[in-house]
Amino acid sequence: MIRIAIQSKGRLYEDTIALLSEAGIKIPGSKRTLLVSSTNFPLEVLYLRDDDIPQSVASGVADLGIVGRNELEERGERVDVVRPLGFSHCRLSLAIPKSEKYNGLQWFQGRRIATSYPTILHRFMQEHGIEADIHVITGSVEISPGIGLSDAIFDIVSSGSTLVSNNLCEVEVVMQSEALLIANPTLGNDKRQVLSELLFRIEAVKNAEDKKYVLMNVPTERLNDVIRVLPGMRSPTVMPLATPGWNSVHTVIDEHSFWQIISQLKELGAEGILVIPVEKMIL
Repeated sequence: MIRIAIQSKGRLYEDTIALLSEAGIKIPGSKRTLLVSSTNFPLEVLYLRDDDIPQSVASGVADLGIVGRNELEERGERVDVVRPLGFSHCRLSLAIPKSEKYNGLQWFQGRRIATSYPTILHRFMQEHGIEADIHVITGSVEISPGIGLSDAIFDIVSSGSTLVSNNLCEVEVVMQSEALLIANPTLGNDKRQVLSELLFRIEAVKNAEDKKYVLMNVPTERLNDVIRVLPGMRSPTVMPLATPGWNSVHTVIDEHSFWQIISQLKELGAEGILVIPVEKMIL
């Protein structure tokens, strides 16, 4: 049995539960208890605040954790980063009132900056030779300039709508963040075997993201032309149809290039193109 600490609510919680579900790991839906066990995998889920997750993993209270890079950098705990997970993207940015004229980082010299991430901000300011007055606030950082508590803020930005609604303008991106799978460095062999199986499932889910399985009918005389434009893990699968002179061609296409490739295939004579979502992909 291995224990993983995850955020108890919010977008990171939702993305994490979705990933575990896609990996075939069933977690009881109720969060009324702090610790719940999977019904079909040797995994316990410990629900915590996101800023408590790095310490819980470093201390061994949890074996694994899923946490934003921003929280891990801020806490500075000694853990192993097993894998970036590619979701819950955001950034840590400096923002100032829209009414201010920004002329570069020197604008922050001697200014008051409100933040929930003083460690990251202090390191950034030191690296750039800026001396600022850092005010630590645990919530609603974005309202600080409006009530006269600070001149600027340093906070998480996702869509930027919160900044806009508070008449703030993002002027410097300090760090990009996403969800990370982290582990206690001293995991024993039994737990590392469970982690290996968990990683195998996660890889299968992540490999399938933004992929489409495409089947089409192609006349034999155009087969080589079609194959030349098709991507594939090795090469497309080609099978003759019952109708002479025709073949069924199967491949996997990235969604970002999907429409461009489909248009080329039609021009080359492909017909009956069928597109199927890919749920898992084992490489």
